[in-house]
Amino acid sequence: MGMHALDNPIWTALTTSQAHFAEGDGLARRFQAEIGPLAAFAEPTREAYLALEKLARTGTGAGIVLEASANAADVESAGFRILEQDSLLQMIYSDRELPASALDFVKLTAADVPEMVALATIMKPGPFTTRTHELGNFIGVQREGQLAAMAGERMRMPGYTEISAVCTHPNHAGHGYATALMVELIGQIRRRNEIPILHVRSSNTHAIGLYRRIGFSDRRHFHFTVIGKTAA
Repeated sequence: MGMHALDNPIWTALTTSQAHFAEGDGLARRFQAEIGPLAAFAEPTREAYLALEKLARTGTGAGIVLEASANAADVESAGFRILEQDSLLQMIYSDRELPASALDFVKLTAADVPEMVALATIMKPGPFTTRTHELGNFIGVQREGQLAAMAGERMRMPGYTEISAVCTHPNHAGHGYATALMVELIGQIRRRNEIPILHVRSSNTHAIGLYRRIGFSDRRHFHFTVIGKTAA
């Protein structure tokens, strides 16, 4: 039985629906730097790390999702060092009736990038750079002349779309904006006959509880590893 597309999600995205955002070859691929730092391997071999090294600039990092902990010897032999390791939970939406929402959200565009980057910098929902918004549909809530909350689509692959960058500015917390934006995105994704997925750090029990209440269920755990290039 072959591997499921979601068992190597970044690789699947970079070799299918989002191949036009990819740099790399058959061993290692990454999103273009202005899109974000996520990268992946067909298989996490020493040769794959060496292939990824050719795509990285000194002082930059890459975030990779692996089935098991990164092999430190392979990482170091390619001129990288491990900066961070954490457990990552992949969740998938279980079909259920969505609650009605009267939220007055707006579609976010390139003109909103400075505010989107600023909000992501404060709340750290995951990697977000100047072209991340090009990956899919991003929506937000504007309050008092400020981007109060946002959520959007990141990785896409045949049949699946990942919801990401879900966050609310501290000045506007407690109004349910992030949840309402997620519900709106779930509805849009389902109307395209796709299944929503998301990834969250396993330690973020508050967010996981929220996602389960919305209708997501646990699919599997991964090892999320951030590596940095140390040599030219």
